[in-house]
Amino acid sequence: MLHWETLSSEYLVQAPWAVLRKDVCRMPNGHVVPEYYVLEYPDWVNMVALTADNQFILVKQYRHGVAQDVLEIPGGVIDPGEDAPTAATREMLEETGYQFDTIEELATLFPNPATANNRTYTYLFTGGVKVQEQDLDEQEDIEVLLVSPEELKQLLIGNQFGQALHTAALFYALMHLGLLK
Repeated sequence: MLHWETLSSEYLVQAPWAVLRKDVCRMPNGHVVPEYYVLEYPDWVNMVALTADNQFILVKQYRHGVAQDVLEIPGGVIDPGEDAPTAATREMLEETGYQFDTIEELATLFPNPATANNRTYTYLFTGGVKVQEQDLDEQEDIEVLLVSPEELKQLLIGNQFGQALHTAALFYALMHLGLLK
């Protein structure tokens, strides 16, 4: 498949969590798209975590974009110079206080490839043990919840997760673990 040619780019917003770029592009058929907007985000990590005693770790936090408390899996941004597994391990420890025996990459997903340029790396953590209290950022207020595999499946079936990439990660993990029928 032929790709678009970027003729010019202009940054409209450059803030720590919001970078908006306007591109002028030429499609393979010669048509010029005068305004194509791209959101530049850092890559993210999402983690499905299973403790040593077979409980899934979930988090609940207020999300201002939707002005609601949202049930999620742990996750966060990959810092500059950091690789995805290191970021996942760091975020898990900061948000939950748990360390894990095993980390497996399940999937790499594009949050919205039409308008955003980042990836989300999805991991399965197993064998978790709580080793410390949470170490949250100033803007974080996260409640940690532990649920059984059956409770997790009921939450999924009941459409209780508000983040689409988290729902995908949970389905990948449950399939990988042989818990979906």
